[in-house]
Amino acid sequence: MATESNAGPGQADDEFEPPPPPAGPWPPLRDLAVCLRFYSRLPVPALPGEADIHAAPDFRTVPRMLPLAGLVIGAAGAVALAASLSLGLGPFLAATLALAFTTLVTGALHEDGLADVADGFGGGGTPARRLEIMRDSRIGAYGAAALVLSYALRIGALATLADRIGWRVAVAFLAAAALSRTAALWPLCRLPPARPDGAAHAVGRPTGRTHATAWALCLAVLAVACLLGLPWLGLCLAGLLAVIAAWTLARMAARLVGGQTGDVIGASQQMAEIAALLALVIAIPA
Repeated sequence: MATESNAGPGQADDEFEPPPPPAGPWPPLRDLAVCLRFYSRLPVPALPGEADIHAAPDFRTVPRMLPLAGLVIGAAGAVALAASLSLGLGPFLAATLALAFTTLVTGALHEDGLADVADGFGGGGTPARRLEIMRDSRIGAYGAAALVLSYALRIGALATLADRIGWRVAVAFLAAAALSRTAALWPLCRLPPARPDGAAHAVGRPTGRTHATAWALCLAVLAVACLLGLPWLGLCLAGLLAVIAAWTLARMAARLVGGQTGDVIGASQQMAEIAALLALVIAIPA
């Protein structure tokens, strides 16, 4: 079980000392590039001044660009969704292809976290045992069930939205991609790392300013989605339920494993995305 962090909410751990950021590109652009490399398999080239693109990212500042990274990552799925609908493939196939393309882009990063968390939280009796299960690369019954439910709920929600709002479901898909990744910062900011040697410990924790900047960008994305035809009430409900989903998982992680891990962050994104899409289904009438 993790020891208590000396850092306050939203602050980096005292023992975490990442290298200073390299000189060169505009810092937000550099952070966006790092986000895309960390959260996807997109071949983002090194920017001027970047010495090692494989170095551990400094999460004290990098996540501020996560909403925009979410848009880029979700773009392939959104294009597949809109194109499939225009070709007459139908809502179900369009939604399935959208998630298939997005999974290829991310390498199932967040889905892997969801499966590991489901197995660990469901099958372990102690914090140490839960963390051990979460580190196991094999997927158990809880993890398999969580993956099936995640894909089924998202495909169902996207297909329903496609039936109701047509091509604008691609806008909803992008909004959920940005919103869910921003909401998933909650456990990263608020909980100490559960392991002293895990990925969550290696990258550090976002500062309060980084978290606030990420939410400001996310709100800007939601505002654009509203201008493109999504109802503001539905977007507000999506934001609320996404935050509640991430907060709930953070509470569970604090109680069951004593902090956050990379798997917890991935599971938070999945829960937040499901919550956001279901909120839009609720808010947009048939």
